[in-house]
Amino acid sequence: MDAVLVKTMGKELKHFVAEFDDCFGRREPREHLRVYIRGQLSDLPRKSVEPIALAAGIPPRTLQWFFNEAAGDDERMRDHTQRIVASDHSDPKAIGIIDESGSPKKGRHTACVQRQWCGRSGKIDNCVMAVHMGYVAGDFQCLLDSGLFLPEDWAKDPLRRAEAGVPDDVVFRTKPQIAMAQVRRAMGNGIRVSAWTFDETYGRGAEFLDGMDALGQNYVGEIPSDFYGWVRQPRVLSAPRPAELARSGRRRQYPRVARKSSQACAVNNLAAFSRVFARQKWQRFRIKDGQKGPMVWEVKHCNFWRKHGERGLPGLTHTLIVARNVSNPEEVKCR
Repeated sequence: MDAVLVKTMGKELKHFVAEFDDCFGRREPREHLRVYIRGQLSDLPRKSVEPIALAAGIPPRTLQWFFNEAAGDDERMRDHTQRIVASDHSDPKAIGIIDESGSPKKGRHTACVQRQWCGRSGKIDNCVMAVHMGYVAGDFQCLLDSGLFLPEDWAKDPLRRAEAGVPDDVVFRTKPQIAMAQVRRAMGNGIRVSAWTFDETYGRGAEFLDGMDALGQNYVGEIPSDFYGWVRQPRVLSAPRPAELARSGRRRQYPRVARKSSQACAVNNLAAFSRVFARQKWQRFRIKDGQKGPMVWEVKHCNFWRKHGERGLPGLTHTLIVARNVSNPEEVKCR
């Protein structure tokens, strides 16, 4: 990289940042944004607020004000970012990633903090949780959306909400509900992916999976071992036969799964005992190289019909993937 290229990149960065000027109502926060971005791209050994401000020749308190108090339209900035990605980085092989992260906190006054599982510390910890949406297309990757999880105890405590500055219109939503809203919003801004991926937090809920199916989205999501369905499509009766109508007594509900069809079964039992899986050989895949050597998993797969709804009917045709860790065969995951 030579000096000419660096200067060119500087001009392009200036134009790029200018696209977000309408997210701020005043000139000062726009300039603070430029200062912060230049600091993050600099060779400073520490890239926190104070050294960035000092290097730019402005008081650190001024830049701190930008993050704590400056009025900006976060929703406009998020939507504009998504439209840029949809326009400049569309890719038929793009992957959408839905995941959550926890940030450990001390005390109980930070908005939305509570004791809960924190992946960063690997234990039940005092932390705040956020649901994130990522986008990967080849070598390009970015964060498309992020939403703070408001625990139910916080949602029902008006005094605590007021002290932490939680707006009245922010209500309790489960993490899958937050993620579903993010998917709909991203699609509305033109984001398209070949498939979404997510962990068991989102894969265990029928509401989230039904929402993805309704939107016509492909996905590869982890599901719990007690997730129920069929590896052979059951026969569904849509209406009673004439002979049944002639009989007296309690009427059955329709549509329903025929009696002679196999019962829905948990995926861990299907993987262990069904003929469909027993007849298959494990296929090995080298996932990546870890600190202790290559990570190798082996998989089996078959068609799968998820049990859902109050009547337990089969849904759309999916693919059930069962994977196990070659170095630790007891570690098995279903997707």
